[in-house]
Amino acid sequence: MPDSNSILTRLSRNAKRVILLFTDVSALVFCLWAAFALRFSNWWPASHLEPSWPLFIFIPLFGVTVFIKLGLYRAVIRFMNVKVLQSIALGVGLVIAGAYIFTQLFGLTHVPRSVPIIFGLSAWLYLGGSRLSIRSYYHWLISHYSNRVRVIIYGAGDAGSQLAILLQGAAEYTPVAFVDDDKGLWNSQVQGLPVYDPSTLADLIQENQVNMLLLALPDATEARRSAIIRSASELNVYIKIMPLIPEIIASEPLDEIREVEIEDLLGRDQVTPQKALIECSITAKAVCITGAGGSIGSELARQAVSNGAKSVILFEQNEFALYAIESELLQLAQDINPKCSIYPILGSVLNYGLIYQVFSQFNVKTVYHAAAYKHVPLVEHNVLEGIKNNTFGTETTALAAKKADVERFILISTDKAVRPTNVMGATKRLAEMVVQLLASENGSSTIFSMVRFGNVLGSSGSVVPLFKKQIAIGGPVTVTHPEINRYFMTIPEAASLVIQAGSMAKGGDVFLLDMGEPVKIADLAKQMIRLSGRTVKDTNHPQGDIEIVYSGLRPGEKLYEELLIGSNASGTLHPRIMTADEEFVSRQRLDFVLRSMHQAVENKASATARNLLIDIVKDFEPSSSNVDLLFKAQHRGGKVIKIC
Repeated sequence: MPDSNSILTRLSRNAKRVILLFTDVSALVFCLWAAFALRFSNWWPASHLEPSWPLFIFIPLFGVTVFIKLGLYRAVIRFMNVKVLQSIALGVGLVIAGAYIFTQLFGLTHVPRSVPIIFGLSAWLYLGGSRLSIRSYYHWLISHYSNRVRVIIYGAGDAGSQLAILLQGAAEYTPVAFVDDDKGLWNSQVQGLPVYDPSTLADLIQENQVNMLLLALPDATEARRSAIIRSASELNVYIKIMPLIPEIIASEPLDEIREVEIEDLLGRDQVTPQKALIECSITAKAVCITGAGGSIGSELARQAVSNGAKSVILFEQNEFALYAIESELLQLAQDINPKCSIYPILGSVLNYGLIYQVFSQFNVKTVYHAAAYKHVPLVEHNVLEGIKNNTFGTETTALAAKKADVERFILISTDKAVRPTNVMGATKRLAEMVVQLLASENGSSTIFSMVRFGNVLGSSGSVVPLFKKQIAIGGPVTVTHPEINRYFMTIPEAASLVIQAGSMAKGGDVFLLDMGEPVKIADLAKQMIRLSGRTVKDTNHPQGDIEIVYSGLRPGEKLYEELLIGSNASGTLHPRIMTADEEFVSRQRLDFVLRSMHQAVENKASATARNLLIDIVKDFEPSSSNVDLLFKAQHRGGKVIKIC
């Protein structure tokens, strides 16, 4: 900013008020003279001006006194809005009334009655107009000589208009234009900014050197907002979002614009949870979550507390994860459900005695079994531990629930259990078969069910946090294969649907969550790069910022995931939840395989255990050979290495 302007803008608040006050005094004198000149069509009507000199003293003094009382000099001009103009109009009206009274008291009968009216109109125009001019000049200086981010606001409605007012007085952004889908607003102005057709957005960004696009669409659907973000992400401009209506109602500051999250790209409109289904499994009940420190387990625990659970038992083998979720839930319970007790239990799902004791002593009614190893390559390298935790752990927990007469047992499963190509998916499918068989047998009051869904955003092992880190350091972003795709949903939505699905179960149900459309991981990486304000570097754009490197499919990984083994899915009471009848093996065969697996685990025979999985799990076709690390070490170089 130029030096003279810097001196002007750096003046103290009191100095600016004094300057404005003396300017107003001069303006009031000028406006009174102008009123006489206009009334008599004479630049200097001496016969009327000279006898009226007391009025030239009274009006400026009385006027600034009125304006001071109205707080006109406390207003910050760069934040001025229509209320200040209303205050000026009120002040001028009081000055006119005072002028009439003054002329009557002091016998100034030669002053025409129209002079105060003409004076009032010119004074209001001058005082209000001068402040608007100063305000406009300030914003012109800021927009032309400062380093503020130049932005276009998408949405010229009430929210966009309010956002423009807030940003014009802020120190970070300079709004230069609006774009809006409403054709009636095109070629008009809102808050002094032109409104354009969104189809011209690319040209506007280039012509105005715009750095950022702010979305002010708080009442738009998720699908509409997602479509706009996907389209804008091609323009290599940074994108931020104004809070949604629920966030604004929850006292989120209107100008608290946030980063675009991957959730915004999914385009999934929220479906209001069915209260009756939530209450059926949660409200006034003791709820136990195994794997409570994980992504899904911790969110299930939060929603249990939030929906009126009598007690929440957190079962977790990771000490720090258990400590973290317990600390969070204690505060949450204190805020919204003080009667809810939180019990952290440190232990393994393979410990039948401990699990049964927990279910019995805490009178558990609902169990969400989320404990599992789910990272495909890690389980592929640790076959026996994957079988123990995912399959034996489920069997142990389900049998304890049956003996303790738990009302509902819900297994958290995965889309990788469908036609698996990896050990993790096969162990989860075998866990489903264990639960299905228990549900089919008589003599138990426990309702067993399982809920199958895909990836959740932000979970441990998710590609999204990895991509964010890689983008933050300038890349490259690593993707295993250009055609690989996955289903995604948010953690809160997944947990809510799991609770509702479990409440609909009658026994042995396999529930499938509607995951929407699959997302190509390479496209996701490109969108995340663009949304960060950077460009993709490839053969067509060698000058781009961040490159995407394809590393090849990892052991056990497949290109496409599925949710259904057969073709018999049907709807339920909930639009986002489906159910399917799927085959499972007999008790005799399952017992034989499980006994053989236990023996293989005891003998450290990962190849045998893996072959048993291939035999028992329908359509399990491993995408790689046995890459169990201990197995490979034992047979390295064709020699059997003795393991002590």
